[in-house]
Amino acid sequence: MSRGPWHVAVLMGGWSAEREVSLMSGNGVADALESRGHKVTRIDMDRDVAQRLAEAKPDVVFNALHGVPGEDGTVQGMLDLMGLKYTHSGLVTSVIAIDKELTKQALVPHGIPMPTGTMVDSESLYSIDPLPRPYVLKPVNEGSSVGVAIVKDDSNYGNPIAREAVGPWQEFDRLLAEPFIKGRELTVAVLGDQALAVTELRVKSGFYDYDAKYTDGLTEHVCPADVPADVAQRMMDLALQSHRLLGCKGASRSDFRWDDEHGLAGIYLLEVNTQPGMTPLSLVPEQGRAVGMDYAELVERIVGEAL
Repeated sequence: MSRGPWHVAVLMGGWSAEREVSLMSGNGVADALESRGHKVTRIDMDRDVAQRLAEAKPDVVFNALHGVPGEDGTVQGMLDLMGLKYTHSGLVTSVIAIDKELTKQALVPHGIPMPTGTMVDSESLYSIDPLPRPYVLKPVNEGSSVGVAIVKDDSNYGNPIAREAVGPWQEFDRLLAEPFIKGRELTVAVLGDQALAVTELRVKSGFYDYDAKYTDGLTEHVCPADVPADVAQRMMDLALQSHRLLGCKGASRSDFRWDDEHGLAGIYLLEVNTQPGMTPLSLVPEQGRAVGMDYAELVERIVGEAL
C-alpha cells in the first residue's frame, strides 16, 4: 500500500440514532489523519453526499458512520458504484451483519455459539411474552444498544407487557427476543486478520446500554480482561472466525456474554459490529493501545487496509 500522504474523505454523522457517536468517531479519525500529514475532507452525511464525494475526489473514504444508512450496505453500494475505495466491510457483509437474525443464520451453522432467539413484532408483546423471563428485546438492525430492553419478572413493564408501559422497543417494528444470559460482558476487536485483545465491560449500574457506552465514568473497561487464558483465547478465536465467515474487512468488533459458571461452554457471541466506534471511549482504540498501536497509527492501519 502507498504510505501517502493520502487524501481521505471522512464520512460521518448522518441521520441514524447513532449520529452523535459517528460525529465523535469521524472527527477523531480526521484529527488523527491530519496529525500524520494526510489531507482530510470531512463530510457530514446528507442527501448530496455522492456529489460532495465526486467533487472531493479522495484516494479513499473512511466510513465513520454508524447505523443506517452507513452500516447496512446502502453507503457501501453507493461507494462501489462510484468506484471509490473505502474502509471497513463491503456491501454484502454489511447487509448481513447489521441484521442480527441474518448474522445468526450465517454463523451458527459453522459452530459459532449464539443465543437462540425468536423474531417478534412490537404489537405481539402486549399479549404474550415471546420467551420465559428474563429475556432481552433488541431491534434487529440497530447498534450501540439502541432500543435494547431487559424484561424481568420484577420489571415495571407489566406481565404481560402493558400497552401503557414505556420501553425503548416501541420505536421499532422488528425485534429480536433472546434469553438473558447472566454473567460478564466482554468484547474482542479484530483488525485485518488479527484479534487484538479481550476487554471486560463493568457497568456501574444497569446494563451496557447506549449511555453506558458513551458517557465517561459509567463503565469500567478492563483490558486485558481478567479471565482464564483458555476463555480469552476462545473468544479471540471466535471473533476472528466470525470476522472471516462474514467477510469483514478492516476493523470489526465482536461482543460476548460469558456465564463464568460454565467455563468455555458459557461463551456466547451476541453480535459482530462492522463499524465499531472510534471515539476516545471506544473499544477498538483501547485494544489497539493494548497491543502497542497509538490512535493515529490505528487509523492509518485501517485506511491502509482499504488501499
